[in-house]
Amino acid sequence: MTAPLVQVNDLAKTFDVSAPWLNRVVERKPRQFVHAVDGVSFSIERGKTLALVGESGCGKSTVARLLVGLYTPSRGDVVFEGRPTAAVLASREGRGLRRRMQMIFQDPYASLNPRWKVLDIVGEPLREHGLLNDTAALRQRVGELLQSVGLSAADVEKFPHQFSGGQRQRISIARALATQPEFLVCDEPTSALDVSVQAQVLNIMKDLQRERGLTYLFISHNLAVVHHVADDVGVMYLGRLVEVAPKRELFDRPQHPYTRMLLDAIPDIHMTGRARTPVQGEVPNPLNPPSGCAFHPRCPYANERCSRERPVLLELRGVKVACHAVEEGRI
Repeated sequence: MTAPLVQVNDLAKTFDVSAPWLNRVVERKPRQFVHAVDGVSFSIERGKTLALVGESGCGKSTVARLLVGLYTPSRGDVVFEGRPTAAVLASREGRGLRRRMQMIFQDPYASLNPRWKVLDIVGEPLREHGLLNDTAALRQRVGELLQSVGLSAADVEKFPHQFSGGQRQRISIARALATQPEFLVCDEPTSALDVSVQAQVLNIMKDLQRERGLTYLFISHNLAVVHHVADDVGVMYLGRLVEVAPKRELFDRPQHPYTRMLLDAIPDIHMTGRARTPVQGEVPNPLNPPSGCAFHPRCPYANERCSRERPVLLELRGVKVACHAVEEGRI
């Protein structure tokens, strides 16, 4: 077994969301903290795709930003090719690591500078990392990158407002590929796009992965998209991983009640008649999460232990799952 390209160990991020000091004194309120990510661990093999799924607010995008160094972890570490990224980013080698790890953001309307031409947008990483400084060579390279994502080399002179949403996201992908990275963090790259355009962008990403041997962390709340692109799937709930499994195993035999609930929410177009568990309740307030297992107020299998003791992610039935009911054989 080769070592994974990316290894995440007990990663956590806490945000201070307290009111200003004077308000707290006058209203006699304590400081408040949100545990956006709380002890997440996973690994991604070279050339593979791990998808993180879960409802809005479960911490997926925070994990993405922690991996590429946009946030500093409160606890734990990210290891890239056997080396902790925090130490590397703080050293002279940080620029080289940033070149090897890039991110595709969620909103193609907000992540591109409207005042810049495509030549400047896609060419910025090349200039920033000192890969190309000659104007003619830069223009040629940007044109090649645009063609690799299905756009025309002549588009270098256009502005973002002259493109559709799907085309803008292709520009974002071209920008991320400019430094020839090995690892791409994709934060819901198709959620702002129409379904037909989603398929085009996803196919481009799969083709690029096949051609260049790219490794992806793919974040999404759309299980149909995840089924199309992922090799392995991690399910997050309120900042923690509750299940990690190979894609086929997770879709065919989901273990955790929350994973089952997510899959039951997908319309049954084949009319299989399979029994479904109705969705119960809502996501709890992250400022005041439930004790024990965070999912227990919504879980049909919860008992007294679930409300008291937080489950640990264990290897059960060939997958990793954090659930007392699965561990005890109650499901």
